[in-house]
Amino acid sequence: MDDSATTCVRFQTPAPLDLEVAFDGGRITSDGGLSWLAETDRELGVCEAIAREIPEWRGPSVRHPLETLVRQRVYQVACGYEDQNDANTLRSDPLLKVVLGRRPETDRDLASQPTLSRLENAPGPKECLRIVRALVELYVRERGRDGAPGRILLDLDSTDDPTHGEQEGSRYHGYYGQHMYHPLLVFDGETNQLVSAVLRPGNAHAGCGAVAVLKRVVGRLRREWPGAKVEIRADAGFALPAVYEWCEKEGVGYTIGLVPNPRLEAIAEPLLERAERESEEQAGEKARLVADAPYEAGSWGRARRVVYKAEATQKGRNTRFVVTSRRGKEPRELYDWYVGRGETEGWIKDFKQALKADRLSCKRFWANQFRLLLHAAAYWLLDTLRGKLVAAGARRMQLDTLRLRLVKVGGRVRELLTVVSMHLASSHPGQHLWYLLDESRRRTRE
Repeated sequence: MDDSATTCVRFQTPAPLDLEVAFDGGRITSDGGLSWLAETDRELGVCEAIAREIPEWRGPSVRHPLETLVRQRVYQVACGYEDQNDANTLRSDPLLKVVLGRRPETDRDLASQPTLSRLENAPGPKECLRIVRALVELYVRERGRDGAPGRILLDLDSTDDPTHGEQEGSRYHGYYGQHMYHPLLVFDGETNQLVSAVLRPGNAHAGCGAVAVLKRVVGRLRREWPGAKVEIRADAGFALPAVYEWCEKEGVGYTIGLVPNPRLEAIAEPLLERAERESEEQAGEKARLVADAPYEAGSWGRARRVVYKAEATQKGRNTRFVVTSRRGKEPRELYDWYVGRGETEGWIKDFKQALKADRLSCKRFWANQFRLLLHAAAYWLLDTLRGKLVAAGARRMQLDTLRLRLVKVGGRVRELLTVVSMHLASSHPGQHLWYLLDESRRRTRE
């Protein structure tokens, strides 16, 4: 139902006429690019895979199929509507109804906020584990589209999701200085695809559960591609003997940051002094040197290769350390390769800022784990569209920029006898992205 046409807002303008605004435009969507999200979802099958693992909690009179509910929630997240309350207004959005299989005017509206809230509370730990596995299966299928990879790089990282109120699993984390959840995320370090997202209590150590996650993920990769070399990169939060030992036992390469300590600093001191001399000779310009040495921490049981950086600038001195199983690489080359994991921070930024993956507002822990997975599905949709555009010649964009230029297009939706017609804003600057995707789709179909 349209808002009252009698309530208008008036603006003075530099034009000869004032501007009068009312919410009476009829069947208009603010997300004209929803069709691209829905088409990508059909290609990936991500919402269908999630829906298969959700237990049916409703009686015989079901108005909204589970798959439709999952799609509705994931599409809303992808469009930037992370709050459940938005569903009460968006349930009548004409284009959202169309991409979910309903006519925009004559069919009933979509699910309301209470229904979607019950959806998020339906899965328990077993269902969430199966959905995690379904996302890994999605990654395996998409990663192998161009053939079996010879090498797979997994970037592990943790992030902070602030909590509010009495949420299950909410704990205070001293480093972040807040009550929070502490998810563990796994990305493909070469394709930026999201492999896994596991929710943990707020006081969990950064490396907590890393071995269990690696067992599942690496085991699946090895069953699919027995000959592929698997490596991991991670920051110092994952510098745990259990991680090194498991990787060495399973033949998984690793390069992991180390927290500096007096013994490591003593090893790096001669190199740091040399860097300071070089900086002085270059009138204070930055001098950066890299070397390696065997090192054995008290809890390790044996020595391992440690690569360290010594850097001197006008602002002072700086050292960093990584432990690695890699052999045959020069220290500088290996260290620069490790620094490349900084791109993972950008992917986490996309996941948290564009997809609002830190908006876990349910009371139950497993409802929030499920919610994290729904946001992961939304990430897959937008990231896949980004990959298609880059392959078609567009520049790489952050996901919030992509959404703004591709999805957030105002359009009038009309239900005709034989077709649903949508008229988009003629001056929208994202038109070329639509044409690139359409051309890519045509080439794929030929």
